Amino acid sequence: MTTTRVLGRSGIEVSAIGMGCWAIGGPFFGGDGEPYGWGEVDDDESVRTVHQALDLGVTFFDTSSNYGAGHSERVLGRALAGRRDQVVIASKWGYTFDESRRLMLGTDGSVDYLVRCLDGVLDRLGTDYLDLYQLHLGDLPVADALAMVETLEDLVAKGRIRAYGWSTDDPARAEAFAKAGTHCAAIQHDMSVLNDNADMIAVCEAQDLASLARGPLAMGLLTGKYHGRTTALAADDVRTLSPDWLPWFDNGVATPEWADRVDRLRAALTADGRTLAQGALGWLMARSPSIVSIPGARTPAQAMENFATLEKGALPADAMAEIDRLTP
Repeated sequence: MTTTRVLGRSGIEVSAIGMGCWAIGGPFFGGDGEPYGWGEVDDDESVRTVHQALDLGVTFFDTSSNYGAGHSERVLGRALAGRRDQVVIASKWGYTFDESRRLMLGTDGSVDYLVRCLDGVLDRLGTDYLDLYQLHLGDLPVADALAMVETLEDLVAKGRIRAYGWSTDDPARAEAFAKAGTHCAAIQHDMSVLNDNADMIAVCEAQDLASLARGPLAMGLLTGKYHGRTTALAADDVRTLSPDWLPWFDNGVATPEWADRVDRLRAALTADGRTLAQGALGWLMARSPSIVSIPGARTPAQAMENFATLEKGALPADAMAEIDRLTP
């Protein structure tokens, strides 16, 4: 059973499922008080969660400079201390923040910020290089993104990063960035059994890019534990917002339409004895060899469930066919 994949044209080998580290950053907020974290976390528990992931074969960890206003990187750096050579770390730049106040301040798509932000990323992670550095501003104009390529290539040449990518849901942006940058290796985009972005997968496969599937569990909806829940999530949980990019929850409660779709797929996703979450991750493993999903985890138990999928492997062909039949 293959439990590793290659991170696009970089040649870097990673586990077929990585760990997303947004949630372990803890709460942080926008200037008007809106939440952008997943609520309170215990840092010691987060460290144990990372160690559990490592024990299950996870070698790829994805974070961002602004998750927890820098706190996610600090916790991840602490958890990986002494094991840096065993793992591949991805982070992102583009959002500005005040770490001391746990505040998101705005965005900065300049080349100057690209370099300055990396200094902070490396310091918080406690490392002298980053494996994958990703532009976090998904709707940045293509011309602005392409203006960064020369600097990114210089950072590769200096050994400060090994590869770079873009977190965007736009296939045209992804393709343009990939064609311009020799060491562009990955595109991070929303992808789950509820949202199959076939156009983006086609770009990733054609351009030899890793498809980093964020939201592989639809922000927790594909765990099944929020179905029928009428009590909203905590006020400091980003899922209490209702932006266009988060259709799975409405004011902190699972959206009935999407919960019903999950229930229709449940039997196919769990037919071979998996949990619902393991079925959703197995679907991504089967969907394309370019996909590396990055589910989050806040507790060792969540890590145990999610990353046990590495051993279970891809969903079988008959389950995939049934899901195709049931998917609108």
